[in-house]
Amino acid sequence: MIPARYSASRFPGKLMQNLAGKTVILRTYEATVATNLFDDVYVVTDSDIIFEEITKNGGKAIMSKSEHQSGSDRIAEAVADLDVDIVVNVQGDEPFTERESLKKVLEVFKEDHDKTIDLASLMVEIKDWDEINNPNTVKVIVDQKNFALYFSRSPIPYPRDKEAGARYFKHKGIYAFRKQALIDFYKLPMQFIEGTEKIECIRYLEYGKRIKMVETNVEGVEIDTPEDLERAKKLWK
Repeated sequence: MIPARYSASRFPGKLMQNLAGKTVILRTYEATVATNLFDDVYVVTDSDIIFEEITKNGGKAIMSKSEHQSGSDRIAEAVADLDVDIVVNVQGDEPFTERESLKKVLEVFKEDHDKTIDLASLMVEIKDWDEINNPNTVKVIVDQKNFALYFSRSPIPYPRDKEAGARYFKHKGIYAFRKQALIDFYKLPMQFIEGTEKIECIRYLEYGKRIKMVETNVEGVEIDTPEDLERAKKLWK
């Protein structure tokens, strides 16, 4: 499932921007389909423009309610009546989505025989201090078994001692959920920490869900700003 809003606070209409001859959302949809990992791929949107963009190009799209506060809410509505076990959320602004990273996330559930993991997601190490301090970059810290402890737009851990050996990880906007965890999220109210940081996966932690993080070396470009789009165009070449 690829949640896709037309309006975005930092870069309105970003999913319909041109990236090497196709829109960002169509690039993301095609990249996700091309992994050949899924039974089906849908764009879930409240926008007639995005819905038409996908369907006129032979893709599958689902119209959702417009008042959803997060991508998880939007996807939960779409899958509520579908007979599925695992649902994967690929952000609409991830045109460099690729098979290797998604496969790693899905492997988490194949190895979780006792079904104790609610979600799996991706993280990539970052070393540039401008990016570590950038609030548009969501950071994650994990325990010794790579379960998420917290997500933040601030640098975590705080670098009081830069020689202590801390590694910093950027959270990539790809999740895999057990369907029930996603439905639970949809029914649970937002708490103040999620509301403060504006990071939806914090809700899962606040309600005791377990998020397994998987490290990847593939970073790509998430298109949050016009500058990101220019970087993506250069990288696409």
